[in-house]
Amino acid sequence: MTTQRIYSPDGHIGAAVRALATSPARLAGQRIGVLDNGKPGAAFLLSELASRLAERTGAVFAGVFAKGSAATPCEDEVIDALLEATDLVLTGTAD
Repeated sequence: MTTQRIYSPDGHIGAAVRALATSPARLAGQRIGVLDNGKPGAAFLLSELASRLAERTGAVFAGVFAKGSAATPCEDEVIDALLEATDLVLTGTAD
């Protein structure tokens, strides 16, 4: 009889590297941007959400900022542009 070993796929879970920013008390006057990760439908979905959120709250839709690919980290230039042009960023994935 052969012995089989079963390994748990659970790896070591470390502490979060960064904390989330606090949410603004009010969105009126805030600039909302969208980070498009390149997945089909992501820019459309998030742009619609950002536009409607801006309309309902008095915020401003600052536009869509695209990163190179859903499979790669966001480029420093895109992060810098988001930091300069927005106060709040919506991002996510959609297919």
